[in-house]
Amino acid sequence: MESNHEVAIANDSGVESLEDLSETLGPQLRPVEPKQAVRFGDVVFLAIPFRERDSLPDAARFAEKIVVDAMNPYTENFHVIDLGDDTSSELVASQLPDARLVKSFNTIHWETLRDLGHPDLPESERLAVFLAGDDSDAKARVAGLIRDIGFGPVDVGGLVSGGELLEPGSALYKREITVEEAQDTVQTLRARQG
Repeated sequence: MESNHEVAIANDSGVESLEDLSETLGPQLRPVEPKQAVRFGDVVFLAIPFRERDSLPDAARFAEKIVVDAMNPYTENFHVIDLGDDTSSELVASQLPDARLVKSFNTIHWETLRDLGHPDLPESERLAVFLAGDDSDAKARVAGLIRDIGFGPVDVGGLVSGGELLEPGSALYKREITVEEAQDTVQTLRARQG
């Protein structure tokens, strides 16, 4: 890891299953149990299959934490789950009502995150990572993390209207575009939303 952040990582397969990853990514990455990961961080990333979100630790553990929802609503066979009129983040927000939720990191492939961060480039030329949420301080913190890893944050609005722009199948989903291109695209999409 090339940032100065300490990171705890957890999964449902146990700490031992993460040791190789920890050795590969460096000493700043600490494998822990899920409850410890939530307790550890000021910012908690949810990067599990959306359909397994009920396996998350108790909602009270997330109270006042900045929670980054990086999940996408897919079935095991990679079909988009029909959520009716709700976005996936609206459902996560109802599950974790006291969390400071930000939708982000769900529209960009993990290999892109691993390989294409460029902190040396001007922000407008970096690849965009989109974020949506209703807590401006939480979004600012997540935007800082995005910058730290060499990408450019592009705020698409609140959790509902912005979140719609980040769902699978949207015009922003899995698009590798620069911040400058992304800002133009978001402006066009917002105009269409009315």
